[in-house]
Amino acid sequence: MTRRDRVGLLVRQLRSGAITRREFVRRAGALGLGLSTIGLVLAACGRGDRRAAAEQDLGEMERELAIYNWSDYIADDTIPNFEKEFGVTVTYDTYESNEEMMAKLQAGASPYDLVVPSNYLVPVLAAQGLAFPLVRTYLTNFDHLSPAFVNPVFDPDNRYSVPYQWGTTGIAYRRDKVPAPASWGVFHDAAYRGKMTQMDDQRDVIGAWLRYRGHSLNSTDPGDLAQARADAIAAKQNLKAYVSAPVKAQLISGDVWIAQLWNGDTFQAKQEQPALDYLLPAEGSTIWTDSLLIPRSAPHKRAAHEFINYVLRPDVGAAISSATGYGSPNQSAMSRMANPIPYPSAEEFRRLEYQRDLGEASELWDRIWTEIKSA
Repeated sequence: MTRRDRVGLLVRQLRSGAITRREFVRRAGALGLGLSTIGLVLAACGRGDRRAAAEQDLGEMERELAIYNWSDYIADDTIPNFEKEFGVTVTYDTYESNEEMMAKLQAGASPYDLVVPSNYLVPVLAAQGLAFPLVRTYLTNFDHLSPAFVNPVFDPDNRYSVPYQWGTTGIAYRRDKVPAPASWGVFHDAAYRGKMTQMDDQRDVIGAWLRYRGHSLNSTDPGDLAQARADAIAAKQNLKAYVSAPVKAQLISGDVWIAQLWNGDTFQAKQEQPALDYLLPAEGSTIWTDSLLIPRSAPHKRAAHEFINYVLRPDVGAAISSATGYGSPNQSAMSRMANPIPYPSAEEFRRLEYQRDLGEASELWDRIWTEIKSA
């Protein structure tokens, strides 16, 4: 029996109820399927019980809610206004990476009712049984979302997630110090040694060097990755550090002139340093969507749904994106913002790519990142 036949048999067994979802994940992983692929299969097989999930009664509204979100990723009045309107006390904690958040959920007994994973982690959380299917009857504001962010490939039918913010990874630079750096190759320029940083994130760093050579930022080809490793190590000689969000202060002060950074963080820093600009390199880069997701272990699922629906209000969504500097997936919110981030043009979309789960190649990526950091 071929590998394809064995995968097909597993899917049929899952659909018939002969094996559990957990057993399917275990066996599919042993056959070499990546977690994102497994998640998509599980989502497809779960569509039959979608109506039951959509009509589930979550009972009375709880009076507590615990949210785990990225730092600097919400408006100042979002939480206080929600607490006042709904009589819910909110605990709000922050993290700096998807891995940090994921570790909390995988450790078990997580106290959080809402987390905000990036797109490639949604199918991973679903495949590992850590995500709770959304009850859409509570999400009456869902139709405010732009069609561009509904039914994404990483979560068909938005079974587990609702888009929160979107953005890109590119180059932030001080235009009063340097000319616009159009290529990732600027990090190879020794003229700016000690004045440049790349992000402390293996997917963004390795992905950038893959794009530099014309490859997918999700490549698992050993040859592509070997070249990306060499390019990253060559660039490292010119870097001040690998640093993500905290580089904003260094860009503002002028200690750093060029940084690989997210567009929203650049916008935040630009409020204090008008000489900051942002661009997408010619070779292309990452587009991402961060989504609101309810962990299966969430103790306050009804309140979590109410908060998601609250964020989907156009005025609330507009306030959040205005504060963060990131794009709003809420189409109805766009007209309520003074400076909305426009949706990417067709030309920009051709240069942008979503990160996907790397499957078994994750180990190779981890090893290469360790070698880059220790070089």
